[in-house]
Amino acid sequence: MLSVNRSLVIPVTALLLLLAGCSTKQPRNPDSICSIFDENPGWHRDALDMNERWGTPIPVAMAIMYQESTFRHNARPPMQYFLGVIPTGRASSAYGYSQALTSTWNDYARETGRRFASRSNFSDAIDFIGWYTDKSHKINGISKWDARAQYLAYHEGWGGYRNRSYQQKNWLMNVADRVDQRAGRFTTQYNSCKDNLSRRRWLW
Repeated sequence: MLSVNRSLVIPVTALLLLLAGCSTKQPRNPDSICSIFDENPGWHRDALDMNERWGTPIPVAMAIMYQESTFRHNARPPMQYFLGVIPTGRASSAYGYSQALTSTWNDYARETGRRFASRSNFSDAIDFIGWYTDKSHKINGISKWDARAQYLAYHEGWGGYRNRSYQQKNWLMNVADRVDQRAGRFTTQYNSCKDNLSRRRWLW
């Protein structure tokens, strides 16, 4: 029988858990927050860290991320074509889980000191959403529990939200309603499983 060096068990286990937290595979069931965190335990730890740092409810941040990328690490706007043939570039520089624009992401990285943060990294992306919603609260007075208003500010920017640019975009207000509804569903789901998820976290 092969002997096992017990001194290696904990470091190897920790490495496997770290790699699990870095998963870029889209969740099998993105409509269930419990399923998402059960499949990606590291994501739950990242979401808890975001909540502790910025105070944004996990279901609200996850509902925004769902709308932006459906949890795809390399999501970006579709390529645009001239005459349906010649590529002319993408509609914006949005990229990653949070679909953050390059300029806004750079502001986040500078203000938080996360120089090497990546938009295709879930931990960085959900922290970005926490940072953004926290600033929406400070700048525009939006409750961090108000998923609808938070999404409108997320999409339109703090100045656009203040000027109510979204009122001219019925399609956007409909999307914001869906984000709000999803945040409600995610809240109900999360309340049913967060204790089990937290117990797993402490066991690790």
